[in-house]
Amino acid sequence: MQDRSRKPVEALLDVIFGVADEPSFRPGDHIRILSRSPIGPYRMPFYLRGKRGTIEAVIDPAAIDNDEGGYDQNAGPNLHHYRVAIPMTEIWPDYVGSPRDGLRIEIVEAWLARI
Repeated sequence: MQDRSRKPVEALLDVIFGVADEPSFRPGDHIRILSRSPIGPYRMPFYLRGKRGTIEAVIDPAAIDNDEGGYDQNAGPNLHHYRVAIPMTEIWPDYVGSPRDGLRIEIVEAWLARI
């Protein structure tokens, strides 16, 4: 009996992957991380909610919203993720280190607002 549990790689060539819309933000854009309190363990640290930062990069390709997908829910369309630079003085106002110091974090588009 032939093992049909494995599909040949050629079968994947017929898959049409969805293409997400253009990113809402570009490198250099100034953003604010939304200050929401949804129920459940969402992947946005509380200490960063409401903080300001700058988009450093768009992370390609767009991917599912991990917050929704983590609950086995339909995560909807692919969303863009961004690398955001947040100055340390935005997180800790009394920070006395170098003004170049900052935190880098990858954030899904649904948590960002343009300022």
